[in-house]
Parts: sequence; structure tokens; C-alpha cells
Amino acid sequence: MSDERKVDGNSKNEQLEAYRVDDSGKKLTTNQGLRVSEDEFSLKAGERGPTLMEDFHFREKMTHFDHERIPERIVHARGYAAHGEFELYESMKPYTKAKFLQEPGSKTPVFVRYSTVAGSKGSGELARDVRGFATKFYTEEGNYDLVGNNIPVFFIQDAVKFPDLIHAVKPEPHNGIPQAASAHDTFWDFVANNQESAHMIMWHLSDRAIPRSFRMMEGFGVHTFRFVNEEGKAHFVKFHWKPKLGIHSTVWDEAQKINGKNPDFHRADLYDAIENGDYPEFEFGVQVIPEEDEFIFDFDILDPTKIWPEEDVPVKIIGKMTLNRNVDNVFAETEQVAFHPGHVVPGIDFTNDPLLQGRLFSYTDTQLIRLGGPNFHELPINRPVCPFHNNQRDGYGRHTINKGQVSYHKNSLARNTPEPATPSEGGYEHYQEKVDGRKVKTRSDSFKDHFSQATLFWNSMSIAEKEHIIQAFCFELGKVQNKDIQQQVVDMFANVNLEMAQQIADSIGVVAPSEGGQTITKVSPALSQENSTKSVATRKIAVLLDEGYDGDAVSDIVDQFKKQGMQPEIVASKLGTIKTEKGPQLEVDNTFLTVDSVLYDAVYVVGGAHQNESFQGKAGNFTKEAFSHFKPIGATHEGEKLLQDFGVTSLAAGVITEGDSDDFVSRFTEAVKQHRFWERDVG
Repeated sequence: MSDERKVDGNSKNEQLEAYRVDDSGKKLTTNQGLRVSEDEFSLKAGERGPTLMEDFHFREKMTHFDHERIPERIVHARGYAAHGEFELYESMKPYTKAKFLQEPGSKTPVFVRYSTVAGSKGSGELARDVRGFATKFYTEEGNYDLVGNNIPVFFIQDAVKFPDLIHAVKPEPHNGIPQAASAHDTFWDFVANNQESAHMIMWHLSDRAIPRSFRMMEGFGVHTFRFVNEEGKAHFVKFHWKPKLGIHSTVWDEAQKINGKNPDFHRADLYDAIENGDYPEFEFGVQVIPEEDEFIFDFDILDPTKIWPEEDVPVKIIGKMTLNRNVDNVFAETEQVAFHPGHVVPGIDFTNDPLLQGRLFSYTDTQLIRLGGPNFHELPINRPVCPFHNNQRDGYGRHTINKGQVSYHKNSLARNTPEPATPSEGGYEHYQEKVDGRKVKTRSDSFKDHFSQATLFWNSMSIAEKEHIIQAFCFELGKVQNKDIQQQVVDMFANVNLEMAQQIADSIGVVAPSEGGQTITKVSPALSQENSTKSVATRKIAVLLDEGYDGDAVSDIVDQFKKQGMQPEIVASKLGTIKTEKGPQLEVDNTFLTVDSVLYDAVYVVGGAHQNESFQGKAGNFTKEAFSHFKPIGATHEGEKLLQDFGVTSLAAGVITEGDSDDFVSRFTEAVKQHRFWERDVG
């Protein structure tokens, strides 16, 4: 490998620097560089006359505006992204020759885009939905795209059914309703008639589908890929991203309200975290299976509706990704980035997963229409950090100016350059798998068990998580108008768990099944969010203040919250500072008009000596809603009396009172770390 291909962790940022423009303090020009003397009025024939087509500046400005929008992605339209770097912990040389996975300590620039699947670009971010988790590694061997989701399985097994799935979940064509929602007839009709979706539906109706933030959800490559080492030996591999903050979610009522209060909640959370220096971190893990063990499991390892249980195939943590820089321009970077599971590097290859095989076609096809032609790889966000040379020419959006008369292979005029690289020179070589079979349109019998792993998922949930899944079923099917579809779905999920199906049937008014279910008792603790890491870092705390509070004590508590890594914000009836009985006056961050309890992880009620009735009413609604969402509630000083007035008992789980000492802070911190108190009776 020549030196021209070597890159370091800053290479992508340095490359993008050439394209960044700061217009501040500059003179206005046309796109041709001509300085413009007037940008308020178009050229007219007389002061009250018609506009003249001679006004080239007006025509250029308006034409650009008229063409500023490109087609949104059919799926994953609502997205947000950030830059970062990936650092390798442990060499994967025994398994793969991919250079970015060889040297511990090496760093590779990355770009990550998170997204929802079903909604349009303008939809709310807290929809119950799968989340995309796509990572572009800018390696010295070319771009490698790990295009995954926050759920490790998918609805279907073969890509030919993907258009049907998306048509079913999108707004119904006769009325365009509902947007960014699966709670409607066509989606559940698809589910009932495509029972391979059973496992994915269990994930989709779990808390995983309404995450607290992008920073607190897992990522998965979904498919089975191959690692191939220098000796040509292959292993099957699945990829994982594990958030250092743990896996945490909202509750459904909260999610719906966030969509109304702040539909940009997830993107704002990611943007603010990076701006504040609270860089999101995800550890990178792999599950590896030797080729000779391909058939030893009770499921097909190539089936995209199946996981490899972590207790059977442990996840080996090999590196960490840190997102440390926001984009400079959302359109130029987040919207124009083009991912493709076929963007691989030597040492990473594909398997015969039929869903993966179809994606290898689909992604290039969609970029051609979205980005206007075959040169989308030349956009700054998509350009590899290593040089690229080939005989491709022309087309929409061409940036490269190729010199010379040759644009074909083979040739003698340019001494047959650019010439293919041998594998020892870094040339990509497909894994030589023996394939022998008749051309058929069918699937292997090993793909036909649709319920065992759905039951494994159910078995692995905590009591609260199971209740949330049942509630989600009842909500989704309660929105379905066709009774026959409701009945079909209940009968289908009796194959997962009979008691679950019977509870759903009772709620939505259909016939409860009397038989069904699996005899499987196996559990996988890794599937439950209850077993995830718990941390107070970056948790947002609403501090409810009114006039006459103890400035010394409250300032000290707020400072201690910050030292613990929490992010307290003062919420009051109006902006400015609030008068204190003693000590410093605190600056108000938000009012009850501008924020809501659903935008915070916990509430700390202080109140004030003046007992303002308006404050009490607003703070009461704020606190009671947080209590109903199972969040930690703290109170000191006048706040303890206010909790009684609000009807929030100090005896309830996660309600911390009694004093303003260090003990209060430590107990409240532990409560915030717990995140939710499902055992709480919220009436």
C-alpha cells in the first residue's frame, strides 16, 4: 500500500475544511463571483413598472431557490447526524484483514446518521418506530458503511417484500393518514399475513421503539456478514454498537406529548450534548461464529429475523466511537450523505442473507434519484479520504477534472492505467464461497420458524416491559378499524405467548384464543433494558423555583447536581432572576410556557416562601405529570409541603425529600440513576 493512501483521525475534517465557507464580513456576489450592489429590489422598467428578465441576479437567486429541495428518502427521511472518530481497542487480525481493525489505538474518522424509518422528513421524532443507526467509516482503504438499526432483527426475510412492508406502514393511500405511525389497518393487515414479522413486532412494540435519545440506544448491523483474514479464512460476524450511557426509553404517553412539545427532541438532544462537550460514546462489539459452526444452532444464522443470543455467542467489545463534532450544514452533510451496505473494505464480505442481498442493489438505486446521478460519491460528505482512480466519466454533478485522453480499460495509451490492484496491494477480493443449486423462488425451511425468538424476547422482558408491550399492542390494534384484522393479529401472537394474546383480546374486544404459545422457557438477560448501564450523566433536571427560596442552599444543591454530571435547569413562572430570602439569585432558564415535564428526566421542587398560587398550579401540573411517567421527584424546603398539596406522597418509590443536606443529593442522584420507578402506583 503506497503512502498516498495513509490517513489519520483528522483527515476527513481536514478534507472538509476545503469546502467550508464563512460568509461573515464578505461582500455579496453571484455564484459566478460578480459583486452585487442591490439585493432588495429586482430590476424594473420604471419605479412601478414590470420586472425585467434582464435581471440575471434575480433569475439566478430565484432559480436556485426553486431547485433547493431534493427528493426525501422514501424511508429514513427524518434524520440527524454528527461527526466523530472510532478508536480500536483490540486487533481483529485473526479474523479480518480490514486495515482499520488491525492496530490497537488507531483512529478512523466516522460520520453517523440517526433516523426514524416510516415518517416523512417533517414528522415528529418520538414516533413508535425503528431507528436507523448508519455509520460511515472513512478508512485508508475506502469508505466502509455499517448501515444498521437500533433493533437487531427486521420485519421480513427477503428484500422483494420490502416495498410491500413500507407501502403498508406508510400513510394509507386513500387519505394520506396516519403520518409516522404503524397504528392503522394496512400495517397490521401486513403483519397478520406475513408472520415472519412476529419477532420484529415484539421489538417494535417494546420500549426500544421510543428511545430517550439517540445517545441511549443500541445499534446493530442486523445482517450476518463475513470477516475474512489474510489467509482467506472466513468467520460469520454480527456488529453491535453499545451506548456507554446505557439503553433508556420514554413511556408512550410521554413520547406522544414530546412530539407536540418539541418534535425536534432527539436532534436537539444530540446537538446540545456535543456542543456542551458531553460527547456520545458507543462501544463497538462483534459476535463471531466460525464457518464450521454455521449449522449448530436451532435457528438459521443468515435469517435477518433472528438474533444470535449473547449468552450463546458473546459480544466481544473491540473499540469505541466518540461523536465529537456537529455538522456545519444539515443539507450539505446530513441530507446529502449516501450510505450503502455494499461500501465495504478488504476483509469484510457478505453472506447469502436474502434481505442483505437485496439491499446491495437498492441503496445505489435510491441515491441515483435522490442526488441526481452517479457522482454522489464526489459530494464532500461522501468523498473517501483516500484517493480514487477509475475510468468513470461525466454525469450530473461531476467535480473531478480528469486529464488525458484515455477513459477505458484495457488500454495502451496510458500503459493500462489505472490498473487493478492485486489482493496483496489492497485490491478487494470476494470470498470464494461455493454455490450450487437450482434457480428457485422459495426460501429454506430453516427460515420458517417465526415464533421461537419472539417468545425468547417476551420471556426476557421485565414485568414492566411486558406490560408496556401489552399496552402498545392494545393502542396499536385499538386504532385498527377492521375487526377481522384485529382477530388475525391476536390469533397470530397467541403463538408467541397465550396469556399476552388473551389480555390483548380482552382489551380490544375480540375473541380470546384458547390455545397456542411456545414451550420455550429460555431467557436472554441482554435483551432487557432493565439490565442496561444506568448513569446520571447528562440527565436533565427541572428545578422548580418561586420567590422567597433559600438562595444559599439551593445554589449549593444545584452545584452538586452539576458535579454529579446532571444538567439542572431553573424553571419558573417568568424569565429573569427570582428574589430570594437570602443568598444569590438564580437565573431562570425556562418558564412553564416554554418547557414541559416530558422534556426532563427528573424534577426537583423547591418552591418559595411567598406561596404564589399561580406558581403552585403550574408546578403542580408539571410535577404530577412527571410522577405519572415514573420519573424521580425530589423536594426540599417549601417544596416538601408543595408535594403534599400536589398529592404526591413522599412514601412513593423514587420520591426523595427530607432536608437539604448532602444526603438528599446522594439519594436523589441514586434515584435519577435508576431512571424510572415502575413499581410506583400512579393511579
